[in-house]
Amino acid sequence: MAKSARPPASKSPSVKSNLGRGGETHQTAPHADARLTTNQGTVISDNQNSLKVGDRGPTLLEDFILREKITHFDHERIPERIVHARGSGAHGVFQVYKSQAHLTKAGFLQDPKLKTRVFVRFSTVAGGVGSVDTARDVRGFAVKFYTQEGNFDLVGNNIPVFFIQDAMKFPDLVHSVKMEPDRGFPQAASAHDTFWDFVSLMPESMHMLMWAMSDRGIPRSYRMMEGFGVHTFRLIDAKGKARFVKFHWRPVLGAFSLIWDEAVKIAGADNDFHRRDLWEAIDTGNFPEYELGLQVFDEAFAEKFDFDVLDPTKLIPEELVPVEIIGKMTLNRNPDNFFAETEQVAFHPGHIVPGIDFSNDPLLQGRLFSYLDTQLIRLGGPNFHQIPINQPVCPFRNLQRDGHMQTMVPKGQVNYEPNTINPDAPRESPDGFASHKQPFPTGQTERVRARSESFGDHYSQARQFWVSNTPPERDHIAGAFAFELGKVSRPAIRSRMLAHLSIIHRDLAAKVSAALGMPIDPSLVTAFQKPKDLKPSPALSIIGKAPETLQGRKIGVLVTAGSDAAWLEGVRKAAKKEGAVINVVAPKVSGIKGSDGSEIAVDHALYAGPSVLFDAVIMAPSAAGAKVLMGEAAAVDWLRDAFGHLKVIGYNTAAEPLVEKAGLAEDEGVVALSGASGLKSFIAAAKKHRIWAREKTLRSPED
Repeated sequence: MAKSARPPASKSPSVKSNLGRGGETHQTAPHADARLTTNQGTVISDNQNSLKVGDRGPTLLEDFILREKITHFDHERIPERIVHARGSGAHGVFQVYKSQAHLTKAGFLQDPKLKTRVFVRFSTVAGGVGSVDTARDVRGFAVKFYTQEGNFDLVGNNIPVFFIQDAMKFPDLVHSVKMEPDRGFPQAASAHDTFWDFVSLMPESMHMLMWAMSDRGIPRSYRMMEGFGVHTFRLIDAKGKARFVKFHWRPVLGAFSLIWDEAVKIAGADNDFHRRDLWEAIDTGNFPEYELGLQVFDEAFAEKFDFDVLDPTKLIPEELVPVEIIGKMTLNRNPDNFFAETEQVAFHPGHIVPGIDFSNDPLLQGRLFSYLDTQLIRLGGPNFHQIPINQPVCPFRNLQRDGHMQTMVPKGQVNYEPNTINPDAPRESPDGFASHKQPFPTGQTERVRARSESFGDHYSQARQFWVSNTPPERDHIAGAFAFELGKVSRPAIRSRMLAHLSIIHRDLAAKVSAALGMPIDPSLVTAFQKPKDLKPSPALSIIGKAPETLQGRKIGVLVTAGSDAAWLEGVRKAAKKEGAVINVVAPKVSGIKGSDGSEIAVDHALYAGPSVLFDAVIMAPSAAGAKVLMGEAAAVDWLRDAFGHLKVIGYNTAAEPLVEKAGLAEDEGVVALSGASGLKSFIAAAKKHRIWAREKTLRSPED
């Protein structure tokens, strides 16, 4: 009979090991407090072997330790979110700058000294939990405020409008953008037939498509991404007066985006790019900050708009209603456990506090049902609010009982209200939440399934978005449409979309038509309402309002053995002064010796640290190292990619042959670092983020 294989004893110096009777490895914990137990507290003596009849016999059903362990493992994955499945979270605090009592009675917006805890979850919409961070997609921007009056969830996106006007169409939208059901692909991508078939039949989607095909669809970082509440809400003051409000989040670092080729390459180099960026920023004390802004207006003012504020496919230009900044949110702590917090956090637009209320936006109204319903299946039942990440910080008490995953132990005979048996049982209070009294629209008393004609202008704001963007951004929008529609196999769908684009703007349609090599047939689509030529809104452009800064940026410095360590330290200090960090890239990750013999710590090996991971790059090899890099395709590609992605490139004298071999044309973003002013010139150029003038020499949507 064959002998049982025996595992080797542990080599760990901090753990004693011995081979047990059956060849198993027992590890004796150094402290009694660290003894392994079951979930019921029973200390486990053997965590290596199941209970069997002899060492080669069948496993016994009575092995409760094995069954508990395996059962828990089998259920470690809860159903993923239908949308927003891939997310990243962080803890933080919010403080209002000054009291907003003139607008709302919400307690967390009254006292500038009050720090309100928050948990934020950023996410992509279309992809599953295992998809990449840099896909072209809408990003979720959800904030849970743990206020003294209960939890308030501001559940929004990084785009201020949405694809549809009524929640009835939400399942259809999501079904169309998800993997096609017969083939199970593409993952995390809208570039396929079903999505474009659906939206080409939904003119109300045109405005959102312009945003999604813009640079907003591929943000540089969650730290550099705007957020919006999307819907029109209400603020209620202490006297009961109501005003409409739109919520905005503004990143203190400014909003920045990737370019498409860069996003694609990052997905291959680091599919956790955004998640890692957020974690590392908080971990190193570079806390992301966002300011909360409000657009506040009353119903009389809203009546003057040439669009309906209840239409979620419309925004209110800041030129009509300026955004007033009222407070700041700082994300200062990473989750302790991804599953317990980021995965189990449950957001719901219906979680509001006194002083905030809803509007009749038909998409919002549907979300008020949908979010609660989905938590019941995802988190096991009606007691998901008892999970620590979802619990309010204020007392909560009611007469709800039992249910799946009930973890509390409610006491007493009474579980109903009103009652006379327990005078201490919770009861309703006149100072509690009361919905704002909204009269029904004049003359509308019938129950109907209809869409208001005030929702009928599907193209004016889409056109406004186009004319409000800079020329590079317009090229990116046209290029994105060309790429996405180029992936559509059915010519009829492409033709229908070209007809929509011709209504939005003839220049946009012409660019996409030329890229696809297809004619435009305007007769395929008729606008319900003729679009208007609205004035440009500069606030809609990312590039146009981008601050010149290196704050929060990452600079990649490629060095070799013999590089000048003192000079490298000077670069590090200069970057830190600007709020940036440097990552050292070298042929090998094990570290190298500088020109003075000192050890230079390396963050990335060359093959694992492509230039797509950085906002700007510096090539600083030694003369001997440069000769070696001349034979390395990865080094040449490191420069070519940075140049192609419009980044600022600094290089020392030794790197000149590499710059020449990479074929980099001279421009303001290719900076020689020799001389006293070299590094200053590099920093000044890098603050511009990208050299947009270079792009026209490299690519166009018609290529």
